[in-house]
This record gives sequence, C-alpha cells and structure tokens, in this order.
Amino acid sequence: MASIKFRNIYRLTVNSIEILLVAVASLLFFSTIVSAQNFPTKPIRLIVPFAPGGAADIMGRMIADKLQQDLANPVIIVNKDGGGTIIGVDYVAKSPPDGYTLLLGNDAMAINSASGRKLPYDLQKDLAPISLVYLGPQIVLVNKTSPFNSLSELVSYARANASALKYGSSGIGSSTHLSTAALCEAANINPTHLPYRGIAPAINDLLGGHIDFLVAGTASALPLLKSGSVRSLAILSKERLPLLPLLATANEQGIHTESAGWYGVLAPAGTPPRILSKISSTLVLASQNTEFREKLLALSGEPQGMNEVAFSSFIRSEILKFSKLIKTRDIQIQ
Repeated sequence: MASIKFRNIYRLTVNSIEILLVAVASLLFFSTIVSAQNFPTKPIRLIVPFAPGGAADIMGRMIADKLQQDLANPVIIVNKDGGGTIIGVDYVAKSPPDGYTLLLGNDAMAINSASGRKLPYDLQKDLAPISLVYLGPQIVLVNKTSPFNSLSELVSYARANASALKYGSSGIGSSTHLSTAALCEAANINPTHLPYRGIAPAINDLLGGHIDFLVAGTASALPLLKSGSVRSLAILSKERLPLLPLLATANEQGIHTESAGWYGVLAPAGTPPRILSKISSTLVLASQNTEFREKLLALSGEPQGMNEVAFSSFIRSEILKFSKLIKTRDIQIQ
C-alpha cells in the first residue's frame, strides 16, 4: 500500500513539474511575441566593424539616423574595428538575438567567410540578414598620362606582354584586390599585383606612375576623376552609372565581370522574424525615400531595397563567388 501511495505521489510530482515547465515555456513564448510586437522599446546599437571617420562609419551613421527617424527610437553607432571586420562581426554574432544589436555588414565580411580561414563565427548560421542598403560599383583607373584609353587596349597589351603591367590594391584579399583578380580572370591576363596598406597609398602610386592601373570603389574614384588626375577605362557594373553615363561597362567592352562594394544590415541569428521583418521593411521603404536616396547617391553608389530573403541569397552568392575566385587564382589570404 505504501508503495502505491509513493508511486502516486511521484506521478503527481512529475506531472506538476511538467505542467510548470509547460507554463514557463508558454510564458516565455508569449513574452517574446509581445516583445517583438512592441519593438523597439529601448535604444538600438548599430555595430560598425570599422574605425570612426571612414566610408563605413559614414554609411553606418546615415543608416542609423534614418532608422532612428522611422522607428522613432534612438539608434546608436558603436565602432568595433579590428581583424578586417572579424571582431565586430563576432561581437554581433554572440549578442542577444533581440533586435537591439545590429551589424553594418559589407563585402569584407563575405570575403572573410570565403577565405578558408578559421573564424570564431559562421556567417550564414550565426547572423540573420535584414536588408542590403547600398552597392558601390568598382571602376578601373589609370594615370592621366597612361597610353591606354580603354579597357580593351589595356587587356590587349597585358595579353601580349605577360606580367609587364602592374596593378595596386588596398591589400591581399581586399575588395579591390579580388575585384581586380576577377577582372583578370575574365580577361585571361596575369599582371603583377602590388598590395598596399590601404587604398590611399595605392592611389598615390597610381598618380606617381609606379603602377599601371587600379580598381577602386566609386567613392574613391570620383574625386580623382573630377580632379582630372586619372582616367577611367571601365565600370564593373551591370549597367552604366548615372553619375558617369559616358563610362562604358566592362561587359560592353567584351570583358564579362561585375564587382561592387556593398553595405547591409544584419542581426544575430535567432532574432524573432517579426523584428527582422520590421527593420527590413523600414530599410526597404527608406531606399524609396528621395532624401535618403540622394544621400546614398552622393556617396557614389546605388541605393538598394533588398529584403531579408533576397539579402540572404545575395550573401550566399557573394561567398560562393569569392570562394571560387580565391581557389582559381590561388590567392593566399592570411
């Protein structure tokens, strides 16, 4: 009899615990739903994985200002630079998935994931894409005294003279390096690569005639073109840039390649879909706002309005593109 009573008490205890656990789980579930519905209720931090003052910082502040305006909620910029974006990306990947810590991501983030290096995070598993905001096509530049007047002329010379031509980049594995590598792969040429510590010294050597050509983002290229110190041979975009309507694309000149720097917003994986959707729709609508578009166009790029699903697909394609290129050109990224 005592044994039967004990078993009954045991079953009651176990059942009570199960009921309690279900109640707690339900409470947490509904709490998350309510929290997502009321989002945001406190300041949001946008992590910029670059030092203050650069192009990424400017982009981050523009996005933060627009989000703050449209969400009627403070959005604070936090710069966490180092490791070629790895430190900042890892910080966001390990942050609470509540929508209050966001990441300003860019093409360097995709390059790191394609490089084969061991990273403290998995970009496609630990982060949730929200929206692509900006694309900045790359431009092929030469010194104003260069004998080349078109990309086809430069390619023809490079094919006939092996590695005689020299090109610069902002470093091994940088966006400018891989954009040039993609161009060389498409054109079947092998000029000599001279990596620099940043785009500024590479530009200085282009102006000084120490390198023959350079692929640079529109933000770096346009001021040089306006000054007349360089000439442009091609833009590496699908279509001509409205700011440079006379500059032919590489595709138009028979070299089928496209390269662009980009910026977008991501969150930690596990962030409630309702929150991701709210931020994404806010940024998509912002891309249609005349004032915001003009600010992005002033940075020499093309405003985007890509939602979570499309941005996720875009990132996968970027990683795949860079991964194939790194293997094909045997690029050793440390």
